[in-house]
Amino acid sequence: MNKLGILRPTLIGLACGAVGSYAVAAPKTYNIDPAHTYPTFEADHLGGVSLWRGKVNSSSGTITLDQEAGTGNVEVTMDMTTIDFGHQGLNDHAQTPDLFDTAQFPTATYTGRLVDFRDGAPTAVDGTLTLHGVSRPVRLSVERFMCKAHPMNGRDLCGADAMAVIDRSDFGIDFGAPLFNMGVTLRISVEAMVPEA
Repeated sequence: MNKLGILRPTLIGLACGAVGSYAVAAPKTYNIDPAHTYPTFEADHLGGVSLWRGKVNSSSGTITLDQEAGTGNVEVTMDMTTIDFGHQGLNDHAQTPDLFDTAQFPTATYTGRLVDFRDGAPTAVDGTLTLHGVSRPVRLSVERFMCKAHPMNGRDLCGADAMAVIDRSDFGIDFGAPLFNMGVTLRISVEAMVPEA
């Protein structure tokens, strides 16, 4: 048998091995842990007098990640009826048509694509925020990102902290203008884990 005849099956074997390796490194889907995921925000009060901080107490979604390929997607749904400023009067006001109008728009969503990977970790998300029934492009800057085995159950776990500054009037929430500044800092601190086998 000539050398080509010997090499051919070897090359085929290597190709199959490469395909097998790629399959092992397929994207993983992580379910967002609602007990450890809190979208938070900072909003102006009275034109710079102070910052009101709050969080959304209930959220859900998924993250799909392929660290080797440097790709992934995120979907987060936020229950705006659980918005919490730490002030019951403001919590109640937030539900009204002046602000989030949760009777008509009970949820907000963020869907995006993980981008600009460095050493297997995304540094940004290009996505769309839908809030108060309005959808606008919003780029999140990923300030922290880590994946590891969960120390208690061994399942794959990823966590991140991402932020952006949005103009709430872009979403039809302009209560208090022009006395209040419309800029709002949005942060999404998330933990997500692969489901049980």
